[in-house]
Amino acid sequence: MLYQQIARNKRRTILVMAVFVLLVALIGAAVGYLFAGSTTGGVIIALVIAVIYVSIMVGQSTDVVMSMNNAREIHSADEAPELWHIVEDMALVARVPMPRVFIIDDPSPNAFATGNNPEHAAVAATTGLMNIMNREELEGVMAHEMTHVRNYDIRLQTIALALTAAISLLVNFASNFMWFGTSNRRDDRDEGIGGIFAIIGSVLLIILAPLAASLVQMALSRQREYQADAGAVELTRNPQGMINALKELQHAEPMKNVDPASSALYISDPKENARHRSLSGLFDTHPPLAARIERLEKM
Repeated sequence: MLYQQIARNKRRTILVMAVFVLLVALIGAAVGYLFAGSTTGGVIIALVIAVIYVSIMVGQSTDVVMSMNNAREIHSADEAPELWHIVEDMALVARVPMPRVFIIDDPSPNAFATGNNPEHAAVAATTGLMNIMNREELEGVMAHEMTHVRNYDIRLQTIALALTAAISLLVNFASNFMWFGTSNRRDDRDEGIGGIFAIIGSVLLIILAPLAASLVQMALSRQREYQADAGAVELTRNPQGMINALKELQHAEPMKNVDPASSALYISDPKENARHRSLSGLFDTHPPLAARIERLEKM
């Protein structure tokens, strides 16, 4: 089952990359058409930007993400004994290398894992999580994060985060040009009805592509949380510990200084109170905590 899950996530990585690269190429084509009269040139520039972003994130994902979330690294058990030893124990049970350990100074309880692979992984916990949760609850949370590491969820989300950032950069570039002025290269474009529709389509694509990218990232996050909850129970052999941890998270207030692009990485949504969610759930980065608790209680 474990190896099937890892293989499935590696296949999903390829699929996610294909979807995001397609979005990047489409935005590049739209930007190139609108402001340079060349869709090909726009696609090439956009893909180059995407490759640079992905290379940076895959190669330095831990340091980049931790910096974005104002996390500080601890280097020994002396700095946070309970957290360090629990991470060490859960990594041992999950049969992955000991990850780097970080702490985020925030009273809201939360945690996440990141990295390119289990050999270059890291986990972060907020001070609020360490203060509020008892040992078995903290074990459940860290086992949840070790499941993300073991199943290569961290690579999947790292790539999604990098490509979402690349799409945002391209859209910001296009928005600035729209605000301050458009290109004079109108002679390279068809000025007939087809050209008008192409311009409208390009503008709509630039507006809607970031939304599409976010929806893909959110859908990935929601599914992986259910799997990681089950993995936490598998590692700890203690469903109640994970259930109690999720119940504690139901009362958490939003984090103060969280990076929006990293929201999907956290064990629960760090931007809003769990009691206030969108009606459809389509724009949620995480499944409802009540639904996650219910699934665990039926195990």
